[in-house]
Amino acid sequence: MDKQILDACCGSRMFWFDKENPYVAFCDIREVPRHEFYPHRYIEISPDTVCDFRHLPFTDSSFYLVVFDPPHLTSAGPKSWMRLKYGCLDEDWPQVLHDGFWECMRVLKPYGTLVFKWSNVEIPLRKVLAAIGATPLFGHRSGKNMNTHWMCFMKIPDHAD
Repeated sequence: MDKQILDACCGSRMFWFDKENPYVAFCDIREVPRHEFYPHRYIEISPDTVCDFRHLPFTDSSFYLVVFDPPHLTSAGPKSWMRLKYGCLDEDWPQVLHDGFWECMRVLKPYGTLVFKWSNVEIPLRKVLAAIGATPLFGHRSGKNMNTHWMCFMKIPDHAD
């Protein structure tokens, strides 16, 4: 079965109701075998495809829906559970997020939807949007402190290719 949905940086698939959804191609740059990182708290990162979200191994216009939930931390320690669970960005984060966003748009079908999740705990959303150079159609803030932003973009052929 061909996959219709791409999760470009799936991590441990935390927000998926069905972590084995047959319509989703799960990608991440890392693999982490299942293990207990706190008592009775486990993590496993097991993507279908190991790849960098800036260089996706898919042809143009492959997916109807792309989920882009990149790392949002810049100061997680090298061996911290936060880095293990969420990943971490370096000082070149503006270019990394820009390149990753537009790579996700590349593999999106015309008029397809890109859902971008961002937590502005360390990097404000306004800086992220400036770095990627795109404006969401709409979005929603959520989380205990309203720091998580869910944004929706559409690939408009005249503007995204």
